Amino acid sequence: APRPAAPPPEAVPARPAQMPSDALAFPNEPVPVQQGQAEIDRAEESAGPRALALLDLNTASAADLNKLRGGGAIGRAIIAKRPYASVDQLLSKRVLSRAVYDKIKDQVTVR
Repeated sequence: APRPAAPPPEAVPARPAQMPSDALAFPNEPVPVQQGQAEIDRAEESAGPRALALLDLNTASAADLNKLRGGGAIGRAIIAKRPYASVDQLLSKRVLSRAVYDKIKDQVTVR
């Protein structure tokens, strides 16, 4: 016996028109702008010295050392060559490259 024809698929409702942006809907109110991480980093650098405390190379955890701006995963390497008498020993002990050292040197200290 022949099968009955399937009912036609129901029409999918059309996608609603895009809502106007906040700038158009509320022209007298400022529109918040989301910044990328690079823009935030540049803004922090241009703001002067950071208010955050410096990390001590001899006592900081690997997790904290890995959070240094521009450092990457450097915590284990720094810990492996402890103790340090000065920050520039990161270079003389061949722990970091000059490029990475230049990025993190102002974020660390030795007490």
